[in-house]
Amino acid sequence: MASFFQKLFGGANASTSIDPAALAVLGADMHSHVLPGLDDGAETVEQSVALLRALQSMGYRKLIMTPHIMGDFYKNTPTGIRAALAQLQVAATAGGVTGLQLECAAEYYLDEWLQQKIDSEEPLLSFGGDKKYVLFETSYINEPFNFREVVFNLKSAGYQPVLAHPERYTYFYGRFQELEKVREDGVLLQLNLNSLCGYYSPGARKIAERLVDAGLVDMVGTDAHNLKHTETLRLKVFPTDYLRKVLALPLLNTSL
Repeated sequence: MASFFQKLFGGANASTSIDPAALAVLGADMHSHVLPGLDDGAETVEQSVALLRALQSMGYRKLIMTPHIMGDFYKNTPTGIRAALAQLQVAATAGGVTGLQLECAAEYYLDEWLQQKIDSEEPLLSFGGDKKYVLFETSYINEPFNFREVVFNLKSAGYQPVLAHPERYTYFYGRFQELEKVREDGVLLQLNLNSLCGYYSPGARKIAERLVDAGLVDMVGTDAHNLKHTETLRLKVFPTDYLRKVLALPLLNTSL
């Protein structure tokens, strides 16, 4: 007799048996690029609303949307991000999207400008209320020379650093113990769900699976930029055994 999870997630060719709202157990998605016109994610309000519908259909009840803040490339500010959130909230209501809580934070790039933002009087865009989680990313190839310094300064300023998609940083490949050390030093790790099907690369999938097996995943996110990302999640990630495994971990998504 098939187990509960086999019925829920199915096998390799059991897409018809997969619960379309399988991510309801998470409650919240804490990494996406759904806000319109701010970065390489949704370009228009219409695209944003379509993404809201797709994510809600998977069971999410809350979205913490995190546009890039990256040096001279994505010069987003807390004021501009909140304005885009307000615009999308109005559009969601007008489009009949109800029962979905919309919030914003940001995905900060670890560059020479991040320290200036930490030192600024204007608070960073964090999430999780008093937990003050701050999502940040680095170069995919080059390990930042000031990684530990910035982490220390974030924590000293009262923030809890959350490293976005650590499985995608090639400088950790072959150095898994270094990734473990990052978490031991107080950085939470956020896995991209699409990494579980090899969407980004076979290497990213290998590290993602290893992180899940080791129980080192603190949060998971869709990192959704477009409908291709949500379709990949539904069609290719939902059937994987590793989705079941990661959802069984004590993820912090449920407390956001």
